[in-house]
Amino acid sequence: MFAKRTNWNMTPNRLSEALAAHRAEGKPLIDLTVSNPTECGFEYDRAAILDALHNPEALSYEPNPRGLESARRAVAGYYADREEKVSANDIFLTTSTSEAYSYVFRTLCDPGDELLIPSPSYPLFDFLADIQDVSLVRYPLLYDHGWQIDFHALEQAITPRTRGVIVVHPNNPTGNFVKSAEMAKLNAICSARDIAIIADEVFLDFVLDGSLPASFAANHGAATFTLSGLSKISGLPQMKAAWLVVGGPQQWKSEALARLEVIADTYLSENAPVQLAIPRFLEERHGFQRQVMSRVRRNLTELDRQLAAQKAVSRLRVEGGWCAVLRLPLTRSDEDLAIELLAARGVSVHPGHFYEFPSEGFIVVSLLAPWKQFGRGISDVLLFMDQV
Repeated sequence: MFAKRTNWNMTPNRLSEALAAHRAEGKPLIDLTVSNPTECGFEYDRAAILDALHNPEALSYEPNPRGLESARRAVAGYYADREEKVSANDIFLTTSTSEAYSYVFRTLCDPGDELLIPSPSYPLFDFLADIQDVSLVRYPLLYDHGWQIDFHALEQAITPRTRGVIVVHPNNPTGNFVKSAEMAKLNAICSARDIAIIADEVFLDFVLDGSLPASFAANHGAATFTLSGLSKISGLPQMKAAWLVVGGPQQWKSEALARLEVIADTYLSENAPVQLAIPRFLEERHGFQRQVMSRVRRNLTELDRQLAAQKAVSRLRVEGGWCAVLRLPLTRSDEDLAIELLAARGVSVHPGHFYEFPSEGFIVVSLLAPWKQFGRGISDVLLFMDQV
């Protein structure tokens, strides 16, 4: 009696079962997978955040498929601060980037149509695609002193049913940005084949070195959908505020906006109090991002200090975001190693196969953990690797 699209394997994986048992027994745990910023000890202006939700205008219902204009203007202002010109009329507010993806998938794809996604990358895409009856086709990211798109493989993966190419900018967990030359090549490939670029930019502001990279939000070289939100930008995942920006050639963009407006008008999902608070929530991003980048840089420095004292484990280059990828000696599967590490040292890490790394020998750690906890966790990882 259930839809085939929900025929997922509901059995917990072995690592999830081991972690649940570890916690149930009350054993000490150093969590090097933590990604919820509200649980990482960052300081928020609690009064400002809560006060922003007390707007009397929230008592009036003013449905707008694209979202309240004041909130969309604030989002346009966010891009203006980055020297990117984005019109408030090209923005749709959503409760999450997942919802924004659903809008895009429904706009572009008939059942069975295909979208290209990077590999390795975040595993959420599989569930989003299943729910929307879309097929995913992987294109590889190659590593050689840094990550880059394998454009030959990407072009080979395009079929008559391909409707778009998803890029994550910077990618999660590899932390690589789409370079300007790669953006230009994506524009050329997609415009020539009448397919769209779908750019996930939730980590765009978290740059380790150098200037801020260009956003796809102001891209005109190909049909483009850009997704972002306050979950990462302001560290407020609980507020459920995100957006979708439509860009590209004007005639195509006008048609896309009209179709999206019908979809958005059908749901009208984002609530008024949060929309009214978005301008203030965006202002709060500056203090939050300073704290995050200070911790990320400090944890990376500590990681590199410990790695320099041994030779078995190394880290891959990271340009932005909140994660680091470690390369390990290939002694067992990544999942087996993560389970044994949890049992022996009480340290939780993500095995590389969770993100579809092409081979074993990788784990992913979060750089958000408090510094002392992070340092102890990395020390335990390296001691464990020295004994296996």
